[in-house]
Amino acid sequence: MFQGAFTALVTPFSSGSIDEKSLRDHIEFQVKQGIHGVVPCGTTGEASTLSHDEHVEVVRITVDQVGGRVPVIAGSGSNSTAEALELTRRVKEVGADGSLMITPYYNKPTQEGLYQHFSLIAESVDIPIILYNVPGRTGVNMLAETVGRLSKIPNIVGLKDATGDLVQASYTLQVVPDDFVILSGEDAMVYPLLTLGGKGVISVVSNVAPAEMAKMVSAYLSGNIEDAQKLHYRLLPLSGAMFVETNPIPVKGALSMMGRIKNELRLPLVPLSETGRQKVKDALKAFGIALD
Repeated sequence: MFQGAFTALVTPFSSGSIDEKSLRDHIEFQVKQGIHGVVPCGTTGEASTLSHDEHVEVVRITVDQVGGRVPVIAGSGSNSTAEALELTRRVKEVGADGSLMITPYYNKPTQEGLYQHFSLIAESVDIPIILYNVPGRTGVNMLAETVGRLSKIPNIVGLKDATGDLVQASYTLQVVPDDFVILSGEDAMVYPLLTLGGKGVISVVSNVAPAEMAKMVSAYLSGNIEDAQKLHYRLLPLSGAMFVETNPIPVKGALSMMGRIKNELRLPLVPLSETGRQKVKDALKAFGIALD
């Protein structure tokens, strides 16, 4: 159910509020371009600056617009176990197919703390859970052994690996069941992770190039390695451009250049610098994406 290319959706804003029309249009663009699933309210969706009600509303809009055509994996993590539990219950109520759950950030739990955090939520809410390990953001790295322990819980079904560490990913793949899905959380690492046994990506780049990202993953999973490799190298410069400044600053800038959303973020994030803007613009043009 959760393999392929999933877009980590941006949350469009207009005058400080959720821009529902732009969000629905962006979701429709993703689905029509062949993306395999969407992920609202993750890092790229600026979940950290959404109120809980806004968070649930973005998920509700996404579920409604998708209309069952592709899976919706909603971000519902927190550094508070009680808060993550409440958010997970609420995204399930509005129809999310799964939860993307980040490791608790800032308070730096031990590996045992991570295990107890995720296991309690999994046992409390009957929804498929994708663990999310991104130590560069959270200050804590969930080790392969901990993922292996958690993979024994029936509704913990996968991992978004944003460590950028293929050695750790290799160890993780060795200690989880065959049906446990490991998705790349780094756009530049999708192809290498697929070669190790990964099953796809939760992607920032696919906000602007959904068809190509979906085709790359599909090609590899269907055994067309040569085409997948070509698409990997084609997407690589775009992947770099989407991280010239803190995500989602560049991708929101790119989407605004494409005329898809307003270039609006919530503080403390600010729009691209002029230098960053030129790098993103050049990458979009080189890729062949039409600008507004």
